Formats: sequence, structure tokens, C-alpha cells
Amino acid sequence: MSLLNVENLHAGYGPIEVLKGISLKVGPAEIVAIIGANGAGKTTTLMTISGGVRARAGSISFEGRDITQAPAHEIVRLGICQSPEGRKIFPRLSVRENLEMGAFTRSDQAGIRQDIEQAFQRFPILQQRQSQAGGTLSGGEQQMLAVARALMGRPKLLLLDEPSLGLAPMIVLKIFDVIRELNREGMAILLVEQAARMALKLAHRGYVMETGEITMSDEAARLLDDRRVQEAYLGE
Repeated sequence: MSLLNVENLHAGYGPIEVLKGISLKVGPAEIVAIIGANGAGKTTTLMTISGGVRARAGSISFEGRDITQAPAHEIVRLGICQSPEGRKIFPRLSVRENLEMGAFTRSDQAGIRQDIEQAFQRFPILQQRQSQAGGTLSGGEQQMLAVARALMGRPKLLLLDEPSLGLAPMIVLKIFDVIRELNREGMAILLVEQAARMALKLAHRGYVMETGEITMSDEAARLLDDRRVQEAYLGE
């Protein structure tokens, strides 16, 4: 059984329909990439899954449970956490306080402290910066904080929206190494990424989105070898 199952999903903003009946699946301990141009609907897909945008039609199920109209905080409790595009950390809160905010649905204080220490092990720079305001961090440090904050919800499925956007190559490699490590530990990941080659090399399967529709889906390695994908998204 799929961990996440999206069927014929429609969503948008005001009169604008962004998602036009998309369907996708994520299996347990699977990395799935969604690639596509700006405006294709990738971020809206993640926002609708996580409850930030309301579905207009279709269904979203997680572990066999219908979450289509569930509120965002309940979706987090069920095990879906998102690291949003543009980081969106709390700029006036310290690094540690940002991490604590990621655990807002939890009450196990000992476990929260343990997970903060694990975040510091994954991203040592965050331990050094733990008392600094989030807004004073570099872009790469903020991205690490955004990922670490999402992990504080102990997700079964992690939604990552453009984790490489605007970052130096060395920082991108570090973040992608953490994604691999999380997946080896059994976490499922749905990754939206404009760096299509990196995303498909990391993923098990992939979907191509164009103007609110899924136009291709396959194993990631097969998409990498597909001439249409190469010409449109890989610069070949």
C-alpha cells in the first residue's frame, strides 16, 4: 500500500485553478521527485497535501486515511511535515526556538530535547548558531534550519520544496546528503526541485509537471535517460 495517495486533485487560488486533476503516489521509504518549470504547480501540490491550500476536488489519503479536508496541524500530527520554499523560518526567534516551533504538536519534552540534539548533529553549524536570531543566518544556514525544523515533527513523510534554491553548491551537497541519510533511516520524501538532474539522481521515482498536470511519470533513472526530459529540464 502507498504511504501517500493523491487522486485527481484540483486546487488553486481564487478564480485560478492551478492543479488540474493530478494523481501521484509515494511509497514507504521512497524518495519521489516532482520536476517542472516555474508555475507548473509543484509548490501548490505540496501546499495542498500539507493542508495549506484547500483541495477543490479529488482526494488525498495518507496511510489509508482520507486527509483531503484535514486541518494543517492535524496533518502534521499524522506524520506529514513540510520544509517550505523560501525557508520561511521565524526571523526574530532564535535557532533553538525555531526548532522548538517545529515540535508544536508534541508534548514529550525529553523527546523534543533529544531531537534538537540530533538536529545539531546533522547540521553542526546550527548548534554554533543556536542562540542567534533566525533572520541573521546565511541563506544556507536558514535552509538547514528549515529542514531541521520540519524534522522536529518526526515525519513519516517529509515534503521538501526547492531545498537547493539560491544556495552555494557545497551547501546543496550537504543538504542532499542529509536527505539520503534520512531516507536510509526509512523516511519517505516528496521532493520538489528545479535542479532536475540532482533531484532525479537522488529519487527512486519522478513526476514531470506542466501547467498543473502530470505529463510524465517513471522511475527516476528512466526519466534521466528520456530525451524529452533531457531537452526540457536537463539542458541537453
